[in-house]
Amino acid sequence: MVFPLCAAICLLVLLYKVRDIRAYRRDPALLALLIAFSCKAVSFALSTPSVSAVLDARTGISNLGALGIHLFGGVASSAAILIAIAYWVYPPVEARRKAFWRLVSSALCAAVMLTMWLVAESAGGGRAAHYLLERAHQPPVAVYLLVYVTAFGSGMVEIIRLSRRFGRVAGRQWLRRGLYTTGIGAAAYLVYCIHRASAVLAVQFGVDPMEWELLTPLANGIGIFFLAMGLTMPSWGPTASEWHRKVHNFISYQRLYALWRALTEVHPQVVLEPQHSALLARIMPGNIRYRLYRQVVEIQDGLLALRPYMDPEIAACARESARQKGLSGEPLKAAVQAAVLRRALRAKHADPGPRADEGPAAVEPYVSRSSDYGAEVAWLLSVARAFSNRSSSRRSSS
Repeated sequence: MVFPLCAAICLLVLLYKVRDIRAYRRDPALLALLIAFSCKAVSFALSTPSVSAVLDARTGISNLGALGIHLFGGVASSAAILIAIAYWVYPPVEARRKAFWRLVSSALCAAVMLTMWLVAESAGGGRAAHYLLERAHQPPVAVYLLVYVTAFGSGMVEIIRLSRRFGRVAGRQWLRRGLYTTGIGAAAYLVYCIHRASAVLAVQFGVDPMEWELLTPLANGIGIFFLAMGLTMPSWGPTASEWHRKVHNFISYQRLYALWRALTEVHPQVVLEPQHSALLARIMPGNIRYRLYRQVVEIQDGLLALRPYMDPEIAACARESARQKGLSGEPLKAAVQAAVLRRALRAKHADPGPRADEGPAAVEPYVSRSSDYGAEVAWLLSVARAFSNRSSSRRSSS
């Protein structure tokens, strides 16, 4: 069941990346990725016992499926992945040079493997369900296996090296994350390569390597998952960040709504664009980035308009009460702000007429905390939380 799932992951990656062909048809990295995951998909399909058995039966060639698994899934795919990474991190001229030598070395490994496979098949022995494990005692298959894990493993080591080296200096955040994630997938495959190479030694000591064969699907499943995530992350990562920002802004908008509503009810003139339906505006605010920005500005304007009703004595009492509750730092300041605001709102409702500003002392609790927009939103969220908590507790007690 693991191998069909791995093949499905590869096909999903192909469907996702093939959309870019029209816009980036001359991008060697994209073409290399498509080749890499096509080879991986074929390899995982052939790793499904029923599929490889049908292939061998239809062609009349024993163990052809095993050869396809190792050539496509090990040698070809690792070379293609390295080529893609090379075009990501190196200048074009150097990337082409590295890609050429990677192709040459992979072709040599594939030629040796094919030769050893033909020698082993000419000796007979029939089809083997677990080709590498059941035939590891035969010299041609042992050479075949060692060349396979060397080609595959060296590719994974190089991927890990490049991921670590260029992940530290990558300018784009999602490229850096993608490289590190790809390195994790390569490390899982490196474990698989070591596991496969151990079969050569195991049979020499009379140990059955099938006893730890569970490691094969486990390492392959983990490896392809992280490779698929890492190698596509530079494409979908920025979109994920944008959606994360939208969700974060929407949550902040909802948490500030009660505070904004309380202030704009007593000072509706601070609202730039009055909404016909308050409920609709809260559920579907539209451009959430703009709406949150307007909400923050209107809260600040509402606080400034409410200055004449703010009592410094209330601030002092609230500060002492908050300290007795063990509050300090920003939570204490937010609690004081919320207490002063609640009293000012009650005073405004009781005396809705204009009131002269009573001087700087009354304004002090609501001076702006930071010129940084993100810090200002965080500060107002703290005040809104303290404001809502006290309001909710009062409603509950009543």
